[in-house]
Order: sequence, then C-alpha cells, then structure tokens
Amino acid sequence: MPLNILCCVKRVPMTGGRIVLTADEQAIETRHLGFTISPHEECGVEEAVRLIEANGGSSTVLALGPPEAEEQLRDCMALGIDRAIHLLADDEFDGQATARAIVEAIEAERAAGTEYDVVFFGNESADAGGFQVGIRVAHALGRPCVTGVKAVALEDGGLRLEQEVPGGRDVYRVPLPAVVTVKEGLNLPRYPSVPGRLRAKQKPLARTAVSAPTPQLEKLRLIVPEGQGKQAEILGEGADAAPRVVVVLHEIGVA
Repeated sequence: MPLNILCCVKRVPMTGGRIVLTADEQAIETRHLGFTISPHEECGVEEAVRLIEANGGSSTVLALGPPEAEEQLRDCMALGIDRAIHLLADDEFDGQATARAIVEAIEAERAAGTEYDVVFFGNESADAGGFQVGIRVAHALGRPCVTGVKAVALEDGGLRLEQEVPGGRDVYRVPLPAVVTVKEGLNLPRYPSVPGRLRAKQKPLARTAVSAPTPQLEKLRLIVPEGQGKQAEILGEGADAAPRVVVVLHEIGVA
C-alpha cells in the first residue's frame, strides 16, 4: 500500500553546547552554536524513509524557521525524503502559532492535490519541549493522534502503534490518515551519505513566507536552569565503611 508521508521538523540548537541567553532574556544566543533537528524528529524522518522503502509512495519534510533552516531540510532529504516545504519565518512562533501554520500548509497541499496519509512529529522539540504542536495539528485536521510512539507498522490499511508505559506497552490501531508523534529509540537513524547529500541538492524545496499571528501567549523571559553538580561522599576506610555501605544500599532501595 503506497503511502504519502509528511515529517514536521524544527531547527534547534545542538544540545551538547553551553546555552547562553541574549541580554534581554528573550532568546538563545546562537552566534557560537551549531544547529540540528531534535532526536525524536530524526527517528520520525527515518521511519518515514523506511515505510516508503517498504511500501512505496512519497515523503515530504516540512520546517518552519529562518532561511538557515534549509540546511536541516536538505539533511533530511539526504537521508531519503523526496521533497521539502520551508515555511520562512524570521520570528520564533509559539506552539499554537506553529500548529496553525502547519495546518494551513497541509490544507494548501490538499488543495493542490496532495493528501498525507501519515504526519510524523517528534514527541517534543529539544529546545521548547512543549509537547503540543502535533496534538494541535491533529485536532485541527480532525485526525486520530497517538503520542510517544516507540513502534510503527502498517497493518490492515491502518497503523499499529506501540507506546511505552510502566510495565509494558500499549498498542493502538488507528485508521489513516493519522498524526503520530514519535520518541527517540523508535529506530536507529541512518547517517547521510555523500551521494545522498549530492542528490538532496537537486530535490525540490518549496518556500512560503509566513508571518506570526497576533500571539495568544505571552513570553516573559527565558531561564537557563542551574546545572546539577556531581558529588562524592566518602563512606569510610576499610572494614569501618561496611556498615555505612549497607545503610546507603537501603536508602537507594537495592538492599
């Protein structure tokens, strides 16, 4: 069964570096940061490529962001995505505005004759971690949505989705079209090859300028949480430390 899949990704700072805020505490200082997409979204892109390889069809990647986000879109196409949609925006959108822009883009694609069977999101972005864009898009489109997915399979014309829960996994079967938010660990994303990067330069990328609507949410300021320093406790020396070791094992629940 051929599929038409859309993957929504976001350009985010690489999380391995030290995060510094601008003087007004309204944004992240990005002059010395590299950019990528979130690990959850990498798994979404990989899953889309695998599903198309196994079942046929086509795949599209969409990102809302500044002109520099083209780099992340090209990276996704180097992995095997067929085409890209770039919603050009100079300002950062909140989750509500981002979802609205994505819905408008999907409806424009539908009007042009392209209907997406599956829309993949990462469970949350690596920077804002709002956990809401995928759900908002699904609600606006009137489609079923399963979040936090760790396994995807095409089954009986729909999707079989697994979600990790304490003690095991919940299994959902949903009809198409559907919206799915996936978590890191769903698969092992591949690395883009040199031929893949060369092909990505020739793949179609549609650009549409979008402007932020009047915000419904107000951002006061950003805060970088304090780091948690590592500590070491000396329990004693020699045999004299043994009783304290037993106490600590009881405290952490392993004895």
